[in-house]
Amino acid sequence: MTQAPSPEDGLFHDDDLLRLIGREGFLIAAGGAASLLQTAHPKIAQGVYDHSYTAEDPLGRLRGTMQWVYVVGFGSRAEAERLSGVVRKMHDRVTGPGYAAGEPELQVWVAATLFATAVQVYELIFRTLSEEELAAYYEQSKIYATILGCPYAMMPATYDDFRVYYADMIATLRISDASRAIADQVLHPRLPGGPLNEPGLAAIRLVTAGLMPAPIREQYGWRWDRARQARFRVLMAGVRLVYPRLPLRVRAFPRDHYLRDLRKRLPKVPANA
Repeated sequence: MTQAPSPEDGLFHDDDLLRLIGREGFLIAAGGAASLLQTAHPKIAQGVYDHSYTAEDPLGRLRGTMQWVYVVGFGSRAEAERLSGVVRKMHDRVTGPGYAAGEPELQVWVAATLFATAVQVYELIFRTLSEEELAAYYEQSKIYATILGCPYAMMPATYDDFRVYYADMIATLRISDASRAIADQVLHPRLPGGPLNEPGLAAIRLVTAGLMPAPIREQYGWRWDRARQARFRVLMAGVRLVYPRLPLRVRAFPRDHYLRDLRKRLPKVPANA
C-alpha cells in the first residue's frame, strides 16, 4: 500500500530538474525577460497595469514573486499549497474589462514563460539539455499553472506540444500600451540609491533584451543592433566563465534568502487563507 505524501514533503526531489535549474540565482537576472514576456499578453498587461504595485515597490513585487516560485519548487507541500492559496485569492481580485487573472489561458502563458526563460538561461550558462531532460523539466514546470487552479489538461501535453504552442504565441502576440508602460516600470525602476543603480540596471536591460524573442523585442521598440548583440554575447561569456565556478551556496543564496524571509512571515498568514 502506497503511503500518502506528508504535508512536510516537498512537491519535488533534490535531483529533479526543476530544483537543479531553479536553485540558480542568476535566473533572477532573467526575471525581467520572463516578466515582460508575460505582459506581452495584453490581458496580463492590463491586469498588472490596473492592479500591480510594481511601480511603487519594485523590490517588494520581486520578493513576492520569487518567494512563491521558490516555495513551490523547494518548500514543503503545505507551504506551497498555502502560499498558492493566498496567490489565488489575490488573483480573484484582479479582474477588469476583458480580463481575469485566474483565466487558465493566462496561467498557461505565465508558466510557459517561466519554463522557456529558465531553459534559455541555463543552457547559455551551463550546457544544452537533452530532449529527455527538456521533456521531464517541462512536465515538472506545469506545477506553476496547476497549483493555481489551472486544469492540467489546459497545458500543452508534451514538450513537443509546448514548442508548437510557444512558437505560435510568440508569432501572434500583439503587445499593448499597457505592456509598454509596464516595461518602462520594470526596466527603469525607482530604487533606493538612484543613479548608483544604473550600471546594474543597464546590465539587466541588456540581458532582458538579449533573452527576449525577436518578434516581441521589436514590438517593445528596443534597439538591438550588432553592437548591443556583441555586448550581450561578451556579458554572457563572462557569466559562463565565472558563475558555474562559484560555490553552490553562493549561487543558491537568493533562494535561501527569500525562503528564510518568507518562513518568518508565513505563520502570520491566516490558516484558511
